[in-house]
Amino acid sequence: MKKLTRQIMIGNVPIGGGAPCSVQSMCSTDTRNVAATLEQIGRLAEAGCEIVRCAVPDMDAAKALAAIKTGSPMPLIADIHFDYKLALQALESGVDGLRLNPGNIGERWKVAEVVKAAAERQIPIRIGVNGGSLEKELLVKYGHPTPEAMVESALGHVRILEELNYREIKISIKVSDVLRTLEAYRLLSDAVDYPLHIGVTEAGTVFSGTIKSSVGLGILLHQGIGDTMRVSLTGDPVHEVRVAYDILKSLGIRQRGINFVSCPTCGRCQVDLIPVAEEVERRLAYVESNITVAVMGCSVNGPGEAREADFGIAGGRGEGLLFKHGEILRKVPQDQLADALIEEVLKATSKA
Repeated sequence: MKKLTRQIMIGNVPIGGGAPCSVQSMCSTDTRNVAATLEQIGRLAEAGCEIVRCAVPDMDAAKALAAIKTGSPMPLIADIHFDYKLALQALESGVDGLRLNPGNIGERWKVAEVVKAAAERQIPIRIGVNGGSLEKELLVKYGHPTPEAMVESALGHVRILEELNYREIKISIKVSDVLRTLEAYRLLSDAVDYPLHIGVTEAGTVFSGTIKSSVGLGILLHQGIGDTMRVSLTGDPVHEVRVAYDILKSLGIRQRGINFVSCPTCGRCQVDLIPVAEEVERRLAYVESNITVAVMGCSVNGPGEAREADFGIAGGRGEGLLFKHGEILRKVPQDQLADALIEEVLKATSKA
């Protein structure tokens, strides 16, 4: 059962309060380059991203958010560090959320100014604790970024906002180590009822980061923890969105796009299945329909898996059987398998 947290709104996206876990990413472009940023946001939206965050390193970036917000098809969050004036300008530019740690932007009156401007616009603030930037006094107290140290840091930032009577809050608490991330989120989930943004930060490249994120986020989501999520990968952020949905699909939490099934191949396989599977997955990546597509390589498990899928192929000697909803449509030569399967899927999904 998903933990019931307070509900906030990031633009038109409900967060917490029983809403499904939403998928978020962050632009890797220079925010001051509005055209490049909007181009990337468009690709993220096409992949299914629901909330996007942009870095705000200076005032030019904060002002550029106005044009980005106007052109963005999804809610926009400003990532703010140290300078409260950047937060005020981001709010003036019309962003839907702030990622800001109130403890690192200076005197209490500066925090109060930001909270006042956010409250007037009903804009939530995400407190984002990262093990790599923990407060010095907590590092001295705990020795290194332990889960307990990160939770104490998060609660300290929360306390500042609560003392200003502000509770439109979301919290994240991340390190690159999976086990410490898990324990930190468990402790935090027990301590607060604010919605939580989950992720394994600096997880790595598309390959290694996908593995770390799938393990860490999969466990948290299965335990009912997580209201928004970001898969942090070193690469095109579109990969982050696709991996996030695959994690959610594998747990039966959300369904978007194809459930792709393919065999690992073995000595029984009599077709060159790997390029077929890769081509099918690549060319169907943007199909949003909730269907299962199977690419199988031999006569042992292949026909059974293909029959259970909405569409599938099962390889034989230099050819394969094409299935649709459990029924054999026809035999297809190996060099036509990918095209034939893709054609049937697109024919069906374009009518949906």
